[in-house]
Amino acid sequence: MKIILKILVVAGALWAATRLIDGIAVAQTTTAKTVGTLVAVALIFGIVNAVLKPIIKTIGCAFYVLTLGLFALVVNALLLLLTSWIAEQIELPFHVDGFGAAFLGAIVVGVVSWILDMLLGLNED
Repeated sequence: MKIILKILVVAGALWAATRLIDGIAVAQTTTAKTVGTLVAVALIFGIVNAVLKPIIKTIGCAFYVLTLGLFALVVNALLLLLTSWIAEQIELPFHVDGFGAAFLGAIVVGVVSWILDMLLGLNED
């Protein structure tokens, strides 16, 4: 149940990013299709994060230390770009237009996810 809630939280955060950041878009005609696309993209984003982020953190730990963790924003932006590319490959109408939009989108997704996690109590173990 917690995984489903987390996917819905990320989908909500991605929706917020599409509304707040020019260059991040979901090209759907109906609300139901938009929600379905955002949930599918949230699932892809979760898989990409689960697989690649630990590897990147291990390899790039020096950059995390040197930048006091700010390198994580660059990593999250690149992972969002990768998610956009994968979504386009499987013909999901989700697009991130360049690194700038991905960087700002990663900030929005991170902050909104954190707020929703706190409100729903998903961080409590």
